[in-house]
Amino acid sequence: MSRTSATTSLMGDVREVLTSWTAPDHAQDQLRQDFLSLAMAESDAALRQCAPDHITASTLVFSADRSHVALLFHPKFDRWLQMGGHCEPDDMCLSDAALREALEETGLNSVELDPVPVLLSQHRVKCWPEGHHLDVQFMARAEPGATLTCSDESTDLRWFALDEVRLVSDDSVNSLLAAALSRIDQV
Repeated sequence: MSRTSATTSLMGDVREVLTSWTAPDHAQDQLRQDFLSLAMAESDAALRQCAPDHITASTLVFSADRSHVALLFHPKFDRWLQMGGHCEPDDMCLSDAALREALEETGLNSVELDPVPVLLSQHRVKCWPEGHHLDVQFMARAEPGATLTCSDESTDLRWFALDEVRLVSDDSVNSLLAAALSRIDQV
């Protein structure tokens, strides 16, 4: 498939996901509408070149027993974060981008990705002046005995017990963890 076809497929998926996703509260629904507005207005909204804001995908990876989550220390942001980043032109859908990022940044061979987003997050970034990542956040589960391998995009990567996350990360990761745990309890 050509890059143009893949980007068309990705943008179709972005629009479908943001149209059909049920936000857990009013603030999340407002973000959903804002993300969708960008996706409807820009044919490349899910690619890095869309400036100053663009849609990204990230994944909170749980251990097989769901007692830990993998976080990486991201030097650009100087904090512990979930795996994630820019969509690539060859990504066919948001969940593909989230899965690719999770595998690349953890060194895992496979994870079981929940294809329905858990949460949305808008945050300032350095790739465009005054820019934001409009992050569509997913969750995944690693296989039993999974061993993490740090990529060159971060300086450290490790498993954190769920009660440790609030001590090492920020509100955005803690909100994602809370939403993911709520979702796990519902399924």
